[in-house]
Amino acid sequence: MRLTTSRRTFRRFGSAFAGGLALAATTGCTVPVDAVAGISVTADGHLLGVMTVCGHHIDGATLYVDSADANKQVEVGSWTADRPLTRGLATWTLDSPAAGWTTTRSLVPLTARTTYVLYGWTKDNSWSASSVTFTLADRDRLTPGRVRYDSVSEDGDEVAITVSMAEFKSRACQNT
Repeated sequence: MRLTTSRRTFRRFGSAFAGGLALAATTGCTVPVDAVAGISVTADGHLLGVMTVCGHHIDGATLYVDSADANKQVEVGSWTADRPLTRGLATWTLDSPAAGWTTTRSLVPLTARTTYVLYGWTKDNSWSASSVTFTLADRDRLTPGRVRYDSVSEDGDEVAITVSMAEFKSRACQNT
């Protein structure tokens, strides 16, 4: 007995299978989030990276220009912690050398009307930090001791909030 399948049926099956593979390849492939990135400013106005690690570790942070087009997401600064950041809060200046951090890409001058994203990462892509999005106008509204970060609500909506450093440390991990 010979089983016959029309070419049209075979092509439909092949197309559906290829589409399923493409969908599987583009979903569910994110690095798990176990830290929260934020920004603040120092007393003399320097931009400060702020990271709270919730349970595992983070090795560094990168600042880039936000864009829906991945090819236009230009890196404008990158830092590697001398030792992996573990549970707790870490801060470092973004525009000058900071103790405990190596600048892997020096911060370029930031420009008005540009949206930036700061996020944390691990060298082996095992963990990441949720990112914070900001503009220079957002930075200019910050005062020392206050942290801007993107909080995720229970229904998945992201909203930028500004809280005290102590509040950031105590509540940022609640939504990771």
